[in-house]
Amino acid sequence: MSAQARINELIEQLNHYTFQYYQNSVSEISDEEFDFLLKELETLETENPDMVRPDSPTHRVGGTVTKDFPTIRHRVPMLSLSNTYSEDELREWDERVKKILATDEYEYICEIKFDGISLSMTYQNGLLTRGVTRGDGVQGDDITANVKTIRSMPLGVTARVLNFEVRGEGFLPVAEFNKINHALVENGKQPLANPRNAASGTFKMQDSSVVSSRNLDCYVYDFLSEQVPFESHEASLEALGKMGFNVSDSWKRVGTIEEAILYIKDWETKRHSLNCATDGIVIKVNNYVQREELGFTAKSPRWAIAYKYKAESKSTRLNGVTFQVGRTGAITPVAELEPVQLSQTTVKRATLHNADEIERLALAFGDYVFVEKAGEIIPKVTGVDYNHPAERSGNEARTPVKFLTHCPACETELVRNEGEAAFYCTNESGCPPQVRGRIEHFIHRKAMDIDSLGEGKIELMHEKGVIQNAADLYFLKYDDLIGLEKENIDEETGKSRVVSFKEKTVENMLKGIDASKSQPFSKLLFGIGIRFVGATTAEKLAAYFKSIENLMAATVEELLAVPDVGSKVAETVVEYFSNEANVSFIERLKEAGLKTEAEETFTEVESEALAGKILLYTGTFQNYSRAELEAKIESNGGKLVTGVSKKLDYLIVGEKPGGSKIRKAEQLEVKMISEEEFEGLLH
Repeated sequence: MSAQARINELIEQLNHYTFQYYQNSVSEISDEEFDFLLKELETLETENPDMVRPDSPTHRVGGTVTKDFPTIRHRVPMLSLSNTYSEDELREWDERVKKILATDEYEYICEIKFDGISLSMTYQNGLLTRGVTRGDGVQGDDITANVKTIRSMPLGVTARVLNFEVRGEGFLPVAEFNKINHALVENGKQPLANPRNAASGTFKMQDSSVVSSRNLDCYVYDFLSEQVPFESHEASLEALGKMGFNVSDSWKRVGTIEEAILYIKDWETKRHSLNCATDGIVIKVNNYVQREELGFTAKSPRWAIAYKYKAESKSTRLNGVTFQVGRTGAITPVAELEPVQLSQTTVKRATLHNADEIERLALAFGDYVFVEKAGEIIPKVTGVDYNHPAERSGNEARTPVKFLTHCPACETELVRNEGEAAFYCTNESGCPPQVRGRIEHFIHRKAMDIDSLGEGKIELMHEKGVIQNAADLYFLKYDDLIGLEKENIDEETGKSRVVSFKEKTVENMLKGIDASKSQPFSKLLFGIGIRFVGATTAEKLAAYFKSIENLMAATVEELLAVPDVGSKVAETVVEYFSNEANVSFIERLKEAGLKTEAEETFTEVESEALAGKILLYTGTFQNYSRAELEAKIESNGGKLVTGVSKKLDYLIVGEKPGGSKIRKAEQLEVKMISEEEFEGLLH
């Protein structure tokens, strides 16, 4: 594989994993695997600087931002930390610190790395005025009402500095997590997956009263203000504790990197006794003056590093394998396990990923297998425990695990597309899990946001023949729903629970469905579930084509003209709208009165400084996100284009620019300007 092909592959993989982790709270791979892929990409880009793409995750410090809360720009960016899983790399980092400071007279503060959701709290005149999520590190979501439900978070403080910011890690205590899950199971409901996901989802709930009932907590670990009244991080932690903030007492000051490594080893097992999920240790230079001297790289501070613990792994028996059908038809094998305690939760099922993984592991029923949690969240089978006393000797009869040839739900023969790992069921309209999955995706909060519906209600309506696709929701009548019911039996407990549509339930459902008609075109476009079209891509397509009719008529070439839309997305969109059933589905949505046109947006005019000028940019910028730079160009009369041509007046070049754009600009003698020169044009 060529360097360019591998770079492209890594970028697509990492951006997908980042989106899943930050937008959907799903960890598809472990932190260790992610970091290794990222390091490989960084190495390839260093060796081939002309192959760097503007959408490379090496430009970024995090993921994208949700739209459910007002977006707030951080006064000081919430940068990510450099990660390592190696003690030797810690020693190498320590040598770099020593070299820059030109002395060995420095100390470190070691802290537990809590695994929750990073938060920023602003205090003005001693009062808590704002709570914001980390978001993409530059801007986050304003969740002040939810932050104020944290009982350990002071609403007001007395301090030497009255205007300041504190940062910390919000989390759902393990005891609360277990209590909530016990109540959910008792009421016949699906339990929460894990404390980290539960915390992330809870902090983003719109109803702060529900948030309050879950008893969230937060460990505070940083103090920021224009005039920091402390000389060291140690002094700030002690002061924060005195001010009433919840500062974990697990931190420790050490004099050498070897002492820090001893701290890491001491907490490797002991951390599981804490009432909060953890995934590593953070080591920070203690003295603030020395921190300033060490400074920052483009993505992280030089004065801090995170040591990540390897995922906890345990051995248990493989009792069976089931196969799940996703909304796209992808078949995922799931290991059914003898229950085992892992990272504070009981694990009974774990992903086997795909057919290739089953073949690689050479699994047989009854094997003892190693299970670990990717990022301490998603359980997965990683190997066979050949040393287990009960494991196969090689002489006994074995029944190997075989991947299915036909769909477990509808018996359709499975297919595998070239270059893809997954097998697919192609029966989109007749396979029940696919049909229900697409409707569940349609009602998702990032799509049409119909919170009065859920998996159980959709399953009931589909089984009773009331709905066959999402468009049917908008033609439901009261009499279609009232009295529908189904008995669900819990496979483990044997308890039964009746799901029944009573008067109030039906009224709320119909009200929620009707309210969703006001959702913008971009959310509808995301909701219809075109493969590879995520929420951000849907926004770009809606803004570019303005209406569903224009999008349906677009060619692959026209779709490729949309910023950040690649060939895979373009081909999938064209394929989707070439299907007559999908076209009929869209017509029904239009008939129901949903918004299939983008609302006109008006850019506030700042000046005519760029009137008549055609501009393009490449790379990342100090003072602007990509969206902000585009808005700045338009609000000052400029025209933004997607490719380099002779008509281009200026190519704005930021950090880590795309090599292909630079080369083409040089060939065509297009003028290239810096961010500072661009701002000069505005004035």
